[in-house]
Amino acid sequence: MTEILTDLAGRPVIVGSGIAGLMAALTLAPKPVVLVTQAALGAGTSSAWAQGGIAASIGADDSANLHLADTLAAGDGLCDREIAADILREAPAMIGLLEKLGVCFDRSGEGRLALGLEAAHSRPRIVHAKGDGTGAAIIRALVQAVSATPSITVLANFEVRRLALADGAIGGVLCASGGRAFIVPTPHVLLATGGLGGLYEATTNPVINFGQGIVLAARAGAELADMEFVQFHPTALRSKRRPLALVSEAVRGEGAFLINERGERFMADQPARELAPRDVVARAISAEIARGGKVYLDAREALGARFSSRFPVIDTLCRGAGVDPARHLIPVEPAVHYHMGGVATDKNGRSCVPGLWVAGEAASTGLHGANRLASNSLLEAAVMGMRSARDIAGTTACLRPTVIEPLPLQPDASPVRPIVSAHLSVLRNGRSIHGAIGALLPFVEKEGPATDPATVGLLIAVFAALRTESRGAHARTDFPLKHVHARRQRMNLSQVLNFARAVASDPLERSA
Repeated sequence: MTEILTDLAGRPVIVGSGIAGLMAALTLAPKPVVLVTQAALGAGTSSAWAQGGIAASIGADDSANLHLADTLAAGDGLCDREIAADILREAPAMIGLLEKLGVCFDRSGEGRLALGLEAAHSRPRIVHAKGDGTGAAIIRALVQAVSATPSITVLANFEVRRLALADGAIGGVLCASGGRAFIVPTPHVLLATGGLGGLYEATTNPVINFGQGIVLAARAGAELADMEFVQFHPTALRSKRRPLALVSEAVRGEGAFLINERGERFMADQPARELAPRDVVARAISAEIARGGKVYLDAREALGARFSSRFPVIDTLCRGAGVDPARHLIPVEPAVHYHMGGVATDKNGRSCVPGLWVAGEAASTGLHGANRLASNSLLEAAVMGMRSARDIAGTTACLRPTVIEPLPLQPDASPVRPIVSAHLSVLRNGRSIHGAIGALLPFVEKEGPATDPATVGLLIAVFAALRTESRGAHARTDFPLKHVHARRQRMNLSQVLNFARAVASDPLERSA
């Protein structure tokens, strides 16, 4: 029996309590809103684990145009220039707004905001809070603000399993909590559910995040964009811990460098060396590991005894793995860190499904293109959460009767991880991609705990199969070159399934 939460009917529903979801809820105040979160408020989110900071062009020698140029270069020809410029222009004002909401960003001795340098940025423009604890500091401040806002109703430990539709538009959200089913009738839903790192065995993201928002939107008829672009952070701390701890790019920004087990600095001949775009560094490290080698980050000379004060969180994580970064080499490997693809949206977060907005990592705005520039993600989440909320506030829609479906089983990504990890990692090829399609499709076509995670994995695989080039975070060993003309890919779930079934039924396609 599904309980209808009639007392909350008609209120906008925000799904997710990372930066995008929290900013949206606060922006909608004092309008009554429901915030649904899978764990406690702000917990289990990638936002809270973000170390790098927020990119903002506020330095004396910086500008929004320089920030845009760096973003476009990292995006490898696939950024939406207009969208990117629009979001990046808001960065300085967003830093000020977050400070008003209680975030204390790090400052220099002169009282100015302290600005760090990260890979592929031409200027120091990364704003931090508590060194490498930026995400946690922002989440703490926003959670406190949300908790003090009476217009926001929080449904904690509620998991959204499906979006209910009425005449092709959003009609409500179907949730599970404590073994019971609930539906919140609403014509307005904002998905701010984060990424899909939990589909992979090596990830720095919460393992519960397998792309829930993407599959919810896809099943509702939304268009997906650029699903093949999965960013692997080059320097996750190699250990038995899951998820893997992140060794922020900012450590390399302070002068730490990469070496292999032979002591060779294998990035020395690359433009920008260790501060090359993430896809370049991740591929170089993967190549070293593929030949049977090991890779380390050497921060001994660049930071030494300063490491623990400059990067207190990373220092603690390293010591937990038996590594003193002031005296030892830090063992690293690539791990899934961010997804540039997702639900296709406009500049206000609208999807093609009436009544459905998506913000943050679950969305694909066109800001990141084929490869995200470091520290643009928290900025995008904050800006798009705010914009989506403003757009929702200016939209009127009536509640429509919806058909209440049976509650789907609780998702389980464990059968999917080995398939996705083996076939859709840093380096890909046609045979491996088609292998993933053949292995994932049976999970997708039968209802079970692995169905939703397998659907997200299949989306990645089909988009990867259709991109017969290497661009940004998508590297194919059988198509190492780029096409002359870059293009974004967009498909809905029906189109993806049709392609996957054609591949699975054709032996020639499977062996291609």
